[in-house]
Amino acid sequence: MTDTAMTFDVLIVGAGHGGAQAAIALRQRKFAGTIGLLGDEPELPYERPPLSKEYLAGDKPFDRILIRPAAFWVEREVTLLPGHRVASVDSSAHTVTITDGSTIGYRTLIWATGGAPRRLTCAGHDLRGVHSVRTRADVDQIMRELASVERAIVIGGGYIGLEAAAVLTKLGKHVTVLEAAPRVLARVAGAPLSHFYEAEHRAHGVDLRTGVSVESIVGKDGAACGVRLADGTILPGELVIVGIGIIPAVAPLLAAGADGGNGVNVDALCRTSLPDIFAIGDCAAHPNPYADGAIIRLESVQNANDQATTVAKLLTGEETPYDAVPWFWSNQYDLKLQTVGLSIGYDAVVLRGDVATRSFSVTYLKHGHVIALDCVNATRDYVQGRALVMAHAVIDPARLADTAIPLKEMLSV
Repeated sequence: MTDTAMTFDVLIVGAGHGGAQAAIALRQRKFAGTIGLLGDEPELPYERPPLSKEYLAGDKPFDRILIRPAAFWVEREVTLLPGHRVASVDSSAHTVTITDGSTIGYRTLIWATGGAPRRLTCAGHDLRGVHSVRTRADVDQIMRELASVERAIVIGGGYIGLEAAAVLTKLGKHVTVLEAAPRVLARVAGAPLSHFYEAEHRAHGVDLRTGVSVESIVGKDGAACGVRLADGTILPGELVIVGIGIIPAVAPLLAAGADGGNGVNVDALCRTSLPDIFAIGDCAAHPNPYADGAIIRLESVQNANDQATTVAKLLTGEETPYDAVPWFWSNQYDLKLQTVGLSIGYDAVVLRGDVATRSFSVTYLKHGHVIALDCVNATRDYVQGRALVMAHAVIDPARLADTAIPLKEMLSV
């Protein structure tokens, strides 16, 4: 039971990347007040991206994906409150009530809860063997089941699903990927990148199907044994991984009166509409300068960390609006994808390099301006392309496509 008299100068709800970085940045900036870091998992704060990659593959043990070792939090006097979930927020009283009924007070609240995996709603969604990839517990359970799995089915052709498919293939499983859209990565990438990854997965033996919808999960003795598609086809599989996005974990804030819907709305300093309450990371709907100021949520480590730093600066006397260049990455097989910028609303795509070499970049343009790059095994383009995105550069597409001209030289002309 948490002490009902407990109170903190800064209470951080959510112990993922954003929450951990908020605590770290506050101490780096000599914040002397008390800090509480509350999370709903029993573990120390850890990195999530490796869950669908190195951790699932067994290449990294859990202690190597910790954001900081246990001693760090003790030395920095950050009080960890693991295994707790906030049930409600009282912004007038400056308290949160957790699910065991006790309350914790705060002077400033930082909401960094991320989101919960979007679940299937069809018949069989709750059978044994149906999993998400969001927490260590999720992946540990998948790993426990793998020895008895011959065929795995991944529902969702986004990055999480494709990364899991690549790892399961490496582990010797027969993998099927099911995507409802006409191509994988349709929400986040252009057609050249989508088709490249579809071909790569198929070349590795993955049965990848696009434009298909799932009717139900087929079960036997309480466990999944396959997936039934809308056309009646039944695909056998003992393991089903669902990667169809997240639902932002903001219900207590919205119930307390915060503005929001798909996430909680924040301004350029990550302030919610409630007094002394900030929100950062996956759950924060913010005006993004790299999306023409549109209100969006970004599900990335970069966004979580940079918004955490924005809040830490503000709480220690420096007002610096959030203005970070978005970046992402994905590892599949021997392919390293690095993305800079946001391709939202692009109206032209320029391919730089030869897809067949498995080292190329896709540049996204909007009204002639460079807004994003997807770089596959092309780190130099990724590093140099950042300046083009920041400058909103207008460059002749023929020059962009010319690999003989380094991207760093294009701004000087």
